[in-house]
Amino acid sequence: MGNISTKLAAKSPEFKNLFMGQFPEKQLKAGNSEIYYQTLTDFDFIALKIQDPNFGVEALIRDYDLIDDPEILDNLTADEKLDPDKIKTLKLIKRALQLSAHILNQDQTQLVGQLWGRLQAFPQPEIQTILADAVRSKSQIPRFRPLTASLTTPDGKLLRTLTGHNHSVSAVAITPDGQKAISASDDSTLKLWDLETGKEIFTFTGHYSYVNTVAITPDGKTAISGSDDHTLKLWNLETGKEISTLTGHYGCVNAVAITPDSQTAVSGSDDHTLKLWDLETGQEILTLIGHDNWVNAVAITPDGQTAVSGSDDHNLKLWDLETGLEIFTLRGHNNWVKTVAITPDGKKAVSGSDDKTLKIWDLDTSQEIFTLTGHHNWVRTVAITPDGKKAVSGSYDKTLKIWDLEIGKEISTLPGKRYNNEATNILDITPDGKKAVKIWDLAIGKSISILTGYNEWVNAVAITPDGKKALSGLDDKTLKLWDLETDQEISTQTGHNDWVNAVAITPNGKKAVSGSDDKTLKLWDLPTGKEIFTLPLEAYANTGHKGWVTAVAITPDSKKALSSASDNTLKLWNLETGQEIFTLTGHQGSIWAVAITANGKKALSGSEDNTLKLWDLETGKELSTLRGHRGAIWSVAITPDGNKAISGSWDNTLKLWNLETSQEIFTLTGHTYRVKTVAITPDGKKALSGSDDKTIKLWDLETGKEISTLTGHQNWVRSVAIITDSKKAISSSDDKTIKLWNLEIGKEISTFIGDTSIVCCAVSPDGLTIVAGEQSGRVHFLVLEGD
Repeated sequence: MGNISTKLAAKSPEFKNLFMGQFPEKQLKAGNSEIYYQTLTDFDFIALKIQDPNFGVEALIRDYDLIDDPEILDNLTADEKLDPDKIKTLKLIKRALQLSAHILNQDQTQLVGQLWGRLQAFPQPEIQTILADAVRSKSQIPRFRPLTASLTTPDGKLLRTLTGHNHSVSAVAITPDGQKAISASDDSTLKLWDLETGKEIFTFTGHYSYVNTVAITPDGKTAISGSDDHTLKLWNLETGKEISTLTGHYGCVNAVAITPDSQTAVSGSDDHTLKLWDLETGQEILTLIGHDNWVNAVAITPDGQTAVSGSDDHNLKLWDLETGLEIFTLRGHNNWVKTVAITPDGKKAVSGSDDKTLKIWDLDTSQEIFTLTGHHNWVRTVAITPDGKKAVSGSYDKTLKIWDLEIGKEISTLPGKRYNNEATNILDITPDGKKAVKIWDLAIGKSISILTGYNEWVNAVAITPDGKKALSGLDDKTLKLWDLETDQEISTQTGHNDWVNAVAITPNGKKAVSGSDDKTLKLWDLPTGKEIFTLPLEAYANTGHKGWVTAVAITPDSKKALSSASDNTLKLWNLETGQEIFTLTGHQGSIWAVAITANGKKALSGSEDNTLKLWDLETGKELSTLRGHRGAIWSVAITPDGNKAISGSWDNTLKLWNLETSQEIFTLTGHTYRVKTVAITPDGKKALSGSDDKTIKLWDLETGKEISTLTGHQNWVRSVAIITDSKKAISSSDDKTIKLWNLEIGKEISTFIGDTSIVCCAVSPDGLTIVAGEQSGRVHFLVLEGD
């Protein structure tokens, strides 16, 4: 208990409420800036306000916002104002709290872990004092504390994460005043958000399938959405109520645009038509017929009189919105047209297609002006700068390209961030025409910065009218708000450049090895979380894996590591020299799992080819093949005596094997979905499995019977590890959490929440340090405290 807690303990509830709610503001207004500063850099105050049911993290963030309130600052003398260094410290703490707000609103016990994961790299004395006090604070349950700043730090561009959808976010739009946003999701809902606080204002329910598109009227009062349920719905953004449902389409509604006068909307559908709607009455005005396949995109000219549509029939069409008649068809693409944009003067259109090209069209003559070639995969998005002179396109070839629309030439190529589908899906340009999300300097074609940290598909993005913030919608069910004005991005991501699929700790507890989709392994110093080197070493760059590193195991002497990959091979590495010893070949599919016997002489691998293989690590030769599973094998573990092994498969089962005879002993059934991970207790009598059915099961290996089921994860369970005493275990999941379990009673003890899916985890021999790998590429080193 801190000093503030001690002093408040004897006070009345009314006094406590006034103190927590008003003390910082009153001190700052009175010119007592130092007291204000000391209060907001006191861990005790931070914790108390977050835990107080009358306040919480958003009220605390508003206390930090006071330092930028002009009404307060204008009334302070120069001597009463804080110096720039202290203001910077307060803003770092505030930004850290903003980044953690969605987690702290869910679970206040995450405060210590969140602060340590975001702030420990900053040397400011007050920040270091906060962290030290956080460690000393008492906890009723064991907690995970990061050894390194492995969460998103507050010196980057991410402001906050908005959570609430139960499926992918497919579209976003921002109100004209820049204060609110609406998101559309595959969970069949839309949500209205306050961008200042990250709070959900309304959830709009009524659609019966995926919501694919949304647009907001220029007055900011109304939104229109289109869905796979074949309807559009008009929503009142002030009341959260549905105004009307627009029916008439006979296929999924993929696109919608609103005329500048806010009176009409145009929608495009899988039924091959576009429809013009009266937004006052909700009635269909006209149906635009002419396309021979799905309509994927629509844009309206600035005068509101014509529209351009793009379709899977490879064509674009220009329409007269007064008569509903086709003006002409723009032919030239050789594949689906997925995106279209119109220049601000309304004279040209730019289209992007799955034929890997963009085309510039003259809307007066219907003639193709230029074909823009250079992309090596489907073009899925295009945006035009406000001056109409340049365009930026995004493609599944992982690049953004800047084009000169006047001469039809590529200006530059901007390497894009790799997402799951290796694509740039949606992009937009700031009103001043100088920046494009992700963000690029369009004048020189250089990267200003990349909004990174999340290996999820970006399905949608919108920019606030002042050009200062961007909101993106992701496949991980979240929205993320970005600061587009931050001059520098100091923070560096700790870890790999892509998914971390595997982590293992040396038996001596001194080092850890991680493997990633970036095709490398990294050796880490476990006590500090510092990287020692990357495999392959630069001098041996050509000896590495040619595919994703999927699993890793370490020999009992801690001197070697065995890795498996999607290139169908395993590699044995010398951890002292960093050199590859040899490559094991024989599998006919990606290898997803590997384990080494206790004597270090043999290894077992599981593959997408539905088999396991037993290897001699002294010769690199295959000893035997184990067949029986009917699906890919994703996990293996070997009993301490080296005589048996257990495997988990996509066929929803586990199998126990006799490694001496290569015969199946029995099959363990009970999971209802793929088994991703398995671990065996030190005594070899029990096993723990994790599945895509979101559960963990404890098994008796002597009988093959299920002992218990552990529930609590909200998404696929990616990995499990058993703590040495066999009484506890940890698990990681796509729900972004690591959980600590009591195996004796089958209950969850504690949770750590990361930034993205936590794909793998391992525990040190003493049971006190956990290493975990994230989908983002980060590697977490966590100390288990208070156990």
